[in-house]
Formats: sequence, structure tokens, C-alpha cells
Amino acid sequence: MNARPVAFITGAAHGIGAATAAAFARSGYAVALLDRDHNGLESMAEQIREEGGESLLHAVDLFDLDAARAAVDATLARWDRLDALINNAAWRTHQTMRTIDVETWERTLRICLTAPAFLAKWAAQAMQERGLRGAIVNVSSMMSERAGGISPAYVTSKGGLDALTYELAALYGPVGIRVVAVNPGWVDTELSNDYATPDGASLSAQITAAARDQVPLGRAGTPEEIAKALVWLAGPDASYITGARLLIDGGWLHHHTNYSLHRLQFPEEFP
Repeated sequence: MNARPVAFITGAAHGIGAATAAAFARSGYAVALLDRDHNGLESMAEQIREEGGESLLHAVDLFDLDAARAAVDATLARWDRLDALINNAAWRTHQTMRTIDVETWERTLRICLTAPAFLAKWAAQAMQERGLRGAIVNVSSMMSERAGGISPAYVTSKGGLDALTYELAALYGPVGIRVVAVNPGWVDTELSNDYATPDGASLSAQITAAARDQVPLGRAGTPEEIAKALVWLAGPDASYITGARLLIDGGWLHHHTNYSLHRLQFPEEFP
């Protein structure tokens, strides 16, 4: 068995996944990186190698569950252990239930919910067989509780991922495997900057301004802030946390109005 602990991270080429890969590598893990963007994976591998880390790349579309299973098997063949699974990869479109088609719905749920479920199954089996008290961390979303009406399959999948977290924690807890979820809010990634009008004009600046007007901390989170939480949750300092969700949203979910309205009502208290 490899001396280093091993983390398997999906959606690892960009955004939260890339920051998470770097953070785990700096924390002493060997990292298996899965993403459909091969060039992005190569860039991450080079960064990790330059910092003295060790990685294994899997250029895989998570819609292909056979390929995902093969990636887990290849990781085990390389290092003979798996200590942490980070289910981070996501895929979604901007459209309402009025216009979404079955194919888009099923692709979203396959990547955002079905693949994480079966990766968790395969990872937990590997952990249990090797006597490892590992961790599975599901990257969900604040949108599992705060829907906008424009991403029905994505919101549904995140609600399901929260519920899956509770179910798997109950199943695997007796063998020492923890399952937790992280629910980010507004994070500055490519996925939060792809809003557009029907004719293709960008709406990202307007969306960003609206979000800033609602988030108590007044800014987006960074991928690195989410990554630090993921490393902590997967490690020994979080050893009594399972079946739980960590909301990382700058206070947005529980703030019900806009600060521009607060300033109209209480201009001296909300400058």
C-alpha cells in the first residue's frame, strides 16, 4: 500500500476542483484527477509536479460510468489505497422546466448525482477492503435550498446529493467511513460567469452585482476557500463529522433581502 494517503477528485481541471487538487497535494496526498478536459488536467499535473506532488490523470466524461469505474480501478492499481473521494464535478444548463428536454435532464442527473453515488460506492468498497477510515465529500450547492427557477435538473441533483450524503453516512459510518457535503454559495468560477440573454449577450456583470447586493460579506468566495474546507473535512481534524452539510456562502442563504434596500431604510447603519 502507498505510504501517502490518496485523494480522488472529480472536475479537477478548473475552478473548485483545481484548487482542491492543489490543496490536497500540498497537504501530502497523492491525487487522482478526473475531468473531461485533458489539457486542463495536464496543466494541473504540471503544477503539482513542480511542487513535489504526485498525480494520476483520468480524462473522463462522468456520463460514462464504465470509464469512471475504470478510473477508480486504475487509481487503486497505482497506489493500492483511496482515502478521500471528492465528488466535485458538475454540469448544468440555464433553462426552465418549460423548455428542458429529457436528454439534458438525464445528462445533468447522471453527472451530478448518479456518478457521485456510484463513485462513492466504489470508493467506500476500496476503503473498507483495506481497513481505511476514509472520507467521501460531496460538493453540493446552496441552490439545493435556494432555487432560482432556471436550472431544474441541477437544483434537483443538488437536493438529491444532500440526501445521498445522509444515506451514505448512515450506511458506511459503522465501518469508519465518513460522508459529508459542502454547499458553496456564490464562488468566482467559470460556472458562475456564464449567464447570458437569449441573444447571447453576457449577463454575468448584472448577476454578480445582484449577488453582491445580497451576500452579507459582500463578495464571492474563492475556489481556494472551498478547497481548504474540503481538505479539512476529509482529514483527521474532522473525524467526528459525518452525515452533515457545511454551508459556505458568505451568509447569503439566511439573508432575505438586498443591502440596497437596507441602506434606504437604515442609511447610517448600512453604509
